[in-house]
Order: sequence, then structure tokens, then C-alpha cells
Amino acid sequence: MSTLEAALESRILVLDGAMGTMIQAHNLSEGDFRGTRFMDHACDVKGNNDLLSLTQPKIIEDIHVQYLQVGADIIETNTFNSNAISLADYQMEDLAYDLNLAGAQLAKRAVGRVQAEKPGRTCWVAGALGPTNRTASMSPDVNNPAFRAVTFDDLAAAYYDQVRGLVEGGADLLLVETIFDTLNAKAAFYAIAQYSEEVHRQFPIMASVTITDLSGRTLSGQLIEAFWNSISHANLLSVGINCALGAKQMRPYIEELSKVAPVYISCYPNAGLPNAFGGFDETPERMGADLRDFASQGWVNIVGGCCGSTPEHIRAIAGGVKDYAPHKKTHVPRLTRLSGFEPLTIRPEGNFVNIGERTNVTGSPKFSKLILNGNLEEALAVARQQVEGGAQIIDVNMDEGLLDSQKAMVEFLNLIGSEPDIARVPIMIDSSKWSVIEAGLKCIQGKGVVNSISLKEGEDQFLEQARKIRRFGAAVVVMAFDETGQADTLDRKVEICTRAYRLLTEKLNFPPEDIIFDPNILT
Repeated sequence: MSTLEAALESRILVLDGAMGTMIQAHNLSEGDFRGTRFMDHACDVKGNNDLLSLTQPKIIEDIHVQYLQVGADIIETNTFNSNAISLADYQMEDLAYDLNLAGAQLAKRAVGRVQAEKPGRTCWVAGALGPTNRTASMSPDVNNPAFRAVTFDDLAAAYYDQVRGLVEGGADLLLVETIFDTLNAKAAFYAIAQYSEEVHRQFPIMASVTITDLSGRTLSGQLIEAFWNSISHANLLSVGINCALGAKQMRPYIEELSKVAPVYISCYPNAGLPNAFGGFDETPERMGADLRDFASQGWVNIVGGCCGSTPEHIRAIAGGVKDYAPHKKTHVPRLTRLSGFEPLTIRPEGNFVNIGERTNVTGSPKFSKLILNGNLEEALAVARQQVEGGAQIIDVNMDEGLLDSQKAMVEFLNLIGSEPDIARVPIMIDSSKWSVIEAGLKCIQGKGVVNSISLKEGEDQFLEQARKIRRFGAAVVVMAFDETGQADTLDRKVEICTRAYRLLTEKLNFPPEDIIFDPNILT
């Protein structure tokens, strides 16, 4: 057990408060933001708070120290927007690595100062990865719902550079925060996994979602449990909620999250809801009392503040929770848990699961004709009818010789994502072409199912595809095929499925509950 985990087991840890609120109090000018290094930069940079890690490092380091001095155990790096996608607004994409490196180094320096003043005290630096200013699950163009302003690959590449800078700068853990689109977050986790694999090192990861209003949904439409199912593959240290709401409004969602997620739970709300001028009026005393309530209920392990919070808020929060025991990780039975906008749990006592197969060009002549003719509105109507008729999962297959299957899969899944009455159920991505499956996985924010993989091309390809499926957070259908062909007897079916199961669980630690066998039962 790491020092951080040992601390989380023994007490409630305190996260810092808002960086932006503290920066605003300095009333910095355009020139202050530019410093000497960016004096001649082509566009205005005021408002690019992350840039201050390079141009006003003392201000940023001192803010970190202020939060540590009032009781913060974990401080976030000043890197919320330090990714190439967000930095494009300031024509500073190439600075992403430098900003993350500097942001982590400043936070570590602040920790060093405070720990030197109080020998024996341990504090941690969380490398902050914000959501970017783009969304992979929604179109910014109301006239073109299939359009996306950013792709999964764009996001993963941007997050990879950010992770590299944060880790090399000394961050102790990584915090994927203010998640308003789960697909963006999945790209961040994908990038972290890729970097971890390359450097042969695992990093503690915190995740924090934003519930945008009292509907209890993210901006991209997911409910709390559906969100958790979507990211549960990411080997997280903790999951929590931050931003958009004050503590009082967050209460039911923190309670729910603490019951469905078997990891540590974090909560760092805004200082109330925004007032008419965009400011925040919640007093430190009120915020401290609300989070003390959460602690008394046994719901939280990490608490802090988001927008509008200050060192005084963090002091009150630290004082409010210090006498309460931390949340004990919830035991969650190992069941197949999928999601679209809403969760789907497959239970032993349940009946069979209905999978809508009419959105399959190889199985539905009507759907195939609609897709080939480009009649996507009516094709969506087929999917909608499936869900309205009781389908709990919809299977999407675009394997038709006259189609660009990969393009068709991406376009149709993007369209489904814009239809809440369809997207509420999980997606089964069905193809005999790996490139189509992988492209589809990059389009769905929920936890879907891949249909299918097999041992037909040997163990190496089987394991590589399964490894990628796991990294995308999907379940998988395994066909009873091996190198010699399709299983045609009971003994062969058992032999192949047993072999596949052992490979997946023993070599990849693939969750057994996410393995679905298709033993070729022919009628």
C-alpha cells in the first residue's frame, strides 16, 4: 500500500481550492500574462491562467503554499487547460509540454517548502488534466449532428503530451477532472495507459465528473451510474464530483456515487451557485458545514473546493471533516455492467437480454437499403423503434461490400449519440473488421460491447485486440473459432471457449464479467 493509500484509509484528505479565483485577485494585466518571453506573441494571452506558470511562477507557487498552509493535503497543478486543444485559442499549442512540466515543478516546490517547515508532514501533487474546450460526443453544429469538432485520437494525443509533462515535472498522481463528456475522459485514460505502458510505471489516477444541473446528468447526457460503468476500467484511485454545483446541490449525487463505485470518493464543489455577476457567495462556514455533513454520512475520502473557493474555504473544510472517519470502499458485486446514457446491469436472476439486431446491414435488408441510399434519418428511426420495442442493447453492423464500413460506422454512431432516446442504451459494435471495431470504440462514451473477436488468427492477435478493447473500456463477445476453424462439436466449443477464457483472464486480467461467449449455436 502506498503512502497516499495509507493516508486515505486513515483519514479524510483535503484537496486545495480554486486557482482561477486566486489569480483574479491579483488583477493581472495583459503585460503581466505575457512577461518578457511572450512580449511579442501574435495574439492576446490575458486569461490564459496556465501561462502564468512560466511568466509569473512566484504567484502560482505562493497560491499553492497558501492552500497547503491552511490544511490542503493535495494540491492541483496549474494545468487545467495545458493541452494543445485548449491552448489553440491562444496560438500556444506547442507550449503544452512546457506548461505541464513547469506546473508540476512549481507545485512540488511549494510542497517542499511547506514540508520543510513542518517535518513529518506529507503532501501530494495532483497533475490536473481538464476536459479541453471541445467535446467528442456532441456536435457543435445543430445542422450536422454527426459532425465532431475533435476526435478521440486528437484528445488522446493532447492528453499524452500533458501526462508526459506532468509526470516528468514530478506529479505524484493524475487528476482527470471536470469531466463533462465521458468520451473525452476515456481518451485521457487511454493516453495515461499508453504512457504508463511505455515507461513501465503505474500512476494513481483520480477522476472527477461534473453534473451540470439538477437533472443529475453530465453535459453529454449520462447519469452517475452510467458514467461510473463507462470509466470503471481505468484502474482508478478515486472518483468524485466537482464544479457546476454547490455542495448542497451535489448531495444526492455524491451519495449515489459512494454506493456504486468501489473506489475512494472525492468531492470538491463550487462555493455555491453563481450569482447574477458570475461570482460565488457561499461562505467558508457554510461550505465547511455542508462537507462536514457528507463526512458524517461516510460518503467521502477527499474533499476540497472548486470555483469561487479560497484558502479560507479550505481551512473551514479541513476543520469540518477532521473528526470523521473516511468512507470505506463499497463492495460492488461483479456483474456485467454496461452503459449508454443510462446503466444496464445483467444479473443472474434476470431474464435474457434483448439485443436489437435490425441496425445490422448484414441481417436487415431494410436497414441495409436505407444506409446504402444515405437515408440516415430513417435508419435512425429503425434504431429508435428497436429501443422503444424493448431492446436493452443495440447491435450496429456496417459490413457491406458497397460501403466504406468504417466511415459508415463512425457517422451512424455519432448520429446515435445525438439522440437521447436511442443513446440511453449500450451499443454493441459488430464487425468482422478490426479497423471498424476500433473506429467505433472511439465514438461511444458509454460502456459498450465488441462483437466479436476469436482465436481464428492465433493467440497474439486475439490478445492484442482484447488488450485494446479493455483499454477502451468495453466488454467483448468471443466466438468459438480457433486456428483450425469453427467449433462444430460440443467438445470443441468447450475447448475453445475455455482456452479463450484462460488467455483473457490469466494474461490480460480481463474481467470475467465482461466476457460473453458465442459458441455458435446454429438452428
